[in-house]
This record gives sequence, C-alpha cells and structure tokens, in this order.
Amino acid sequence: MQKVLIANRGEIAVRIIRTCKEKNIKTVAVYSEADEGMPFTQLADEAVLLGPPPIAQSYLNGDAMIKIALDQQVDAIHPGYGLLSENATFAQKVQDAGLIWIGPEPDVIQKMGDKVIARQTMLEAGVPIVPGVNEVKDLEQAKLAAEQIGYPVMLKASAGGGGLGMQVCQNEAELQASFPTLQKKAASYFGDDCLFLEKWLSQTKHIEVQIVADQLRVTHLFERDCSVQRRNQKVIEESLAPSIRPQTREYLYEMAVRAAEAVQYTGVGTVEFLVDEQEQIYFLEMNTRLQVEHTITESITGLDLVALQIHLIEGNHLPDSIWTIRPQGHAFQFRIYAEDPETFYPSPGTIQTYRIPQDEGIRMDSGVELGSIVSPYYDPLIAKCIVHADSRVLALTKSKRALTEFEINGIKTNIPLLLRILEEQTFVQGNYRTNLLEKSKTKG
Repeated sequence: MQKVLIANRGEIAVRIIRTCKEKNIKTVAVYSEADEGMPFTQLADEAVLLGPPPIAQSYLNGDAMIKIALDQQVDAIHPGYGLLSENATFAQKVQDAGLIWIGPEPDVIQKMGDKVIARQTMLEAGVPIVPGVNEVKDLEQAKLAAEQIGYPVMLKASAGGGGLGMQVCQNEAELQASFPTLQKKAASYFGDDCLFLEKWLSQTKHIEVQIVADQLRVTHLFERDCSVQRRNQKVIEESLAPSIRPQTREYLYEMAVRAAEAVQYTGVGTVEFLVDEQEQIYFLEMNTRLQVEHTITESITGLDLVALQIHLIEGNHLPDSIWTIRPQGHAFQFRIYAEDPETFYPSPGTIQTYRIPQDEGIRMDSGVELGSIVSPYYDPLIAKCIVHADSRVLALTKSKRALTEFEINGIKTNIPLLLRILEEQTFVQGNYRTNLLEKSKTKG
C-alpha cells in the first residue's frame, strides 16, 4: 500500500495520517470549504477540496470521495469513525472502484449496521441480547410489544447508531408521543424508518471489547468502560473497566470473540455490551470500524491499531505477539467537546488560546490548533486527552492535572464538566453506571 485517502476530518484524520507517515504511506486529505487550513489538511501529503460546508455535500458525499481517490491514484480509503465508516453501500462502491477498503467486508457492515439483524444473529450465535421485539411496524404493534416486555422500554431505529435514533419511554403515553417522531427521524437520518423495542435497563455499565481478526482467527484486546455518557454519547472511557468481577470480564471476552466469529469478522472492531447490577451481560451492538476510544487500548497494550488495520487489510495474519499481550497499567480518555458544559449546546468559534498538557503518560489527539475555526457544521469533538499510568489511582491524579493545565479560550468546552466528574465519589470508586451524569446534574 503506497497511498491512502482519509475519508474523514478532524482529530481522527490527523491520527491516521501520523501512522501512515510512520509506515511511509502517502496520504490524501479531503476537506470541505469550512475546514480549509485545518491541521489535518496541512499534515497530509495532498489535500483536495471536497465541497461546500454542509455535511451531505462534503463528508457524506461518497461518490465525490471515490472520484478524488481515483484522480489522485490512491490504493485505499480509510474511513476513520463516524461519517461513512459504517456505510456498507459506500464500502462496496470503494471496492467496486478497484480500491482497498480499510475495514471489514461490506456485507458484515450491512448485517451489523441493521440492529434487528444484528440482534437475531447474536441470538442464533448464543450471545445474550437485551429482551425485546425485533421489529414494530406501527404504533399499535409497539404498544402490544411494550406490554409484553414491560415498561420502561427503549424505542430504537434499526439503522441507528452513535447515540442517535433512540428514545426511552416510561409509559404508554410517552411511547405514543415518541413513536411517530422517531420513525420520521429514522427515515430522515438513516434512510430506514424500521423501529424495534428493547427493555430499558437503567442501572447498567456500558462495556465494550476490542476485537481483532485475520482470515483465520479472532482474539480480543481487553475491554473499555464507556459508561460516562451525555445524550447517549460517550464522554470518558477507561481501560480496564473497574468494579467488574474477573469471571464477568472473561465472559465478556468470550462472547465478543463469539460475536465476531459469527459474522466472520476481519480487521479491527468492537463489540459493545450492557452489564447490569447482577453482572448479567447483554449484547448492544458491534462497531465495524475503529472506535473513537481505541487510544486507551493502545495505551495499555503498546499497539498501534491503525497500523494493525493496515497490516491485516494487506492480507497478513495477526502477529504472534498479540496472543501473549497483557494489559499494562490503566488509561483514561477524555473527549474534549466544543460545547457549553451545562447545556451541551455546541460552541463554535475561533480558538484564541490553545495550550495542551505535556507530560509523560499524556497523549493528545487533537484536530485543532491556535487560530482554528471550530465550525457549527460538524460534531463538536475537537480533541482527546489520553492519560496512562501504572494504576487507576495514579491515572486519576494525572488526569486532574492534565485537564487543569489544558487551556482553551475563544470557545466553551466541556473541560469543567470533566473535572467535576473526576470529583464524583462513584466515579473515583469505579462503581458508576451510565446514569452518572444524570444523577450528578440532579444532585447539583
């Protein structure tokens, strides 16, 4: 592989470019008019204008990306995360154009992207799933299903993901109000208005297992706790997960590998689970791509997962050393969002001060720099602060120092919220659940 187009933007584009440089692979960045001059466009060997700022005309314009890839004579396309990374149609078009898709096969993306099919696949494979009904075609069917399952229920879009396309319904009135709205959103956002129902499990941990696979074998690279969330989107991740029993951890690994084997997965991916108070586990979804939080797995294993993606897509087997890796120390990832820490509303603007923490064990994956304009058009994630230390206690102390030293002016960020979470007793003890932020806000 000599040349790669990165079908993404921001910090993940920067991160992919860095690995490509280390492997002497040339890179092509694509950018919208709103992202002209951003760091990822400067780091790439070539940068090509993709289109106007609106996301549908730029970063979701797969046909334009493929044309640029062919014009620039690249060998492969790396989708990063989000955007088109789990779009099976785009992945197939990339392959049909004679290009390498750095990800799993399109049919696997399709199967796992449809949450109803994914649930059924896992059920048949013997992987525990949340009790629910796989498809509800209308409101009356949804009401009957909810009565069978018992309130509260989670109404979900079959094609949803990334925290979008879901709504908790505490009773029939809420279900009646939510059903038509979510159906319209699902059709608009995902091009599919199919909905399904699951039992709503409130007191849960959200734990995911990193899996890697070649054509013959699948293994895991331990787990990440992603339970600190706002609006169903992750804010802080850590590895290993605190406060779960060793036998639960091993069972998570076993089920994640089984899930990957069930769909003949190849490459780098993630299997997500909910873990309840009794430590029963339930399959949530499979992410057929690199995760935002892959960084903490890299911190505790010493691996470069982007390099491993490239290694595997070139037809190589998993390295022998991967079977004997043991986790080293503890790592946190803090997502730095350009948003109001109280309302979570986006905070676009020009970055007037940008001083990042610098110390051993602190890694910054940043998509911005001094003078960068944070656009209102895209996801407000601007950087990730990754902290690694020999123990969780030491990593917590280092995290507080890193976030305190992180100085950004010109826009609002969620750093005050992150620092507040680090003082929460349940977080410090490691026995928090996905409702941590909700409880913290109520208490505050």
